[in-house]
Amino acid sequence: MSTESQQLITSNSTHGGTADGEALCKPRAQSHALLDEYAQVHMGVFGPPLRVMDHGQGTHIWDVDGNEYLDFLAGIAVNALGYAHPQWVQAVSEQAAKVSHTSNYFATRPQIELAAKLIELAGAPAGSHVYFGNSGAEGNEAALKLAKLYGKTLPGTDPEQGGSPARILAMTQGFHGRTLGALSATWKPSIREPYNPLLPDVQFVQAGDEAALEQAFAQSGQNGSGQDGKGPVAAVILELIQGEAGVRPLGAEYVSAVRRLCDANHALMIVDEVQTGIGRTGEWFAFQRADLSGGAIPDAITFAKGVASGFPMGGMIAFGQQLSDLLGPGLHGSTFAGNPLAASAALATLKVIEDDDLVANAEARGQQLSVGIMATGNPLFEQVRGRGLLRAVQLSHPCAHAAMNWALEHGLIVNAVAPDALRIAPPLIVSENDVREAVAILAAIPSDLPDD
Repeated sequence: MSTESQQLITSNSTHGGTADGEALCKPRAQSHALLDEYAQVHMGVFGPPLRVMDHGQGTHIWDVDGNEYLDFLAGIAVNALGYAHPQWVQAVSEQAAKVSHTSNYFATRPQIELAAKLIELAGAPAGSHVYFGNSGAEGNEAALKLAKLYGKTLPGTDPEQGGSPARILAMTQGFHGRTLGALSATWKPSIREPYNPLLPDVQFVQAGDEAALEQAFAQSGQNGSGQDGKGPVAAVILELIQGEAGVRPLGAEYVSAVRRLCDANHALMIVDEVQTGIGRTGEWFAFQRADLSGGAIPDAITFAKGVASGFPMGGMIAFGQQLSDLLGPGLHGSTFAGNPLAASAALATLKVIEDDDLVANAEARGQQLSVGIMATGNPLFEQVRGRGLLRAVQLSHPCAHAAMNWALEHGLIVNAVAPDALRIAPPLIVSENDVREAVAILAAIPSDLPDD
């Protein structure tokens, strides 16, 4: 790592709590007052915020009352460089002084350079192209549109010939966003069903069940020649680690089976790398880990979260010229997408990750974190799963929210991703000392917390 980044990640070695369980948080009078104001003007879609944050530095953030926290959530795997990284701040400031937005009637140098860099990092073949959006949901919307266009090229979909519309297969427990298209491929019924009917011809299959996937493909058939006479499968969309389901890897053998079935049935394999991409799992993209993908190469990937380290950006990479050409002029777009300010933030992020070898750091610190948590002997912790710096601690009983709140009161930010699991996703700049500090706080979480 560079001296600059090392200084960032080792500064501020104290936080708002102690490893022996004594909470040291100051009274939160300002937070309470501001949260009352928040409730008066914000829709309640997120629930009450836990704190009102003020500023951050490296892996630490402070609330408006001066309480300090070691952030092991990083804005849900977004703040790859932590807070106020000098190279990121410089890049954004310099670009803001030049031009922050032009619209897509024009191109800018940062936009061009970023697309080329992402194609390089993904190892995508010649002819691959990038579509920029503003979020992971928008990246997945683009991927679903691409799948719909691709589906129209498949035999058996022409209604005049008795065909049926092509289908998109998605996984149970999968999460791809909350916009209407992305929500159609998102499993969680409580957030999907209030908006039914959604995008048609999206079919869920049991995640990890190869036989169920084979059965779904076998339902295809023009004029009823398949088992159920459904349209052909245009694409399978999946996360290699299902983040919102509790950081659960699908398994390399299963992902290899997805690739094999897609090839046999001329379907696309779309990998959602929104949470797993940009070095998070110890490779630039999760599909580049054989222990997650079995070596399977996708036809398209989506990305967001860590790509610009806090600046809103997302998108899609279509692998190869033929697939890229399906999205022609006017078939998709976004006013803010790929603007030079976001692109400069992303270029600075990727440069620091590359220069400081933060992908390797993600792998090393992830291993340290996993081993350290299990070595605490806390009976609350049953296992740690995930890869790199995307981890979940499986709890012995469903007290995740109580455990998350206890950790917060003691100066550590983690996330109750499931009733019985804590998600841990610190900035990629996280240090050995940071991990030791976090493990010490986690070790002190009482094992007899009440269930949520």
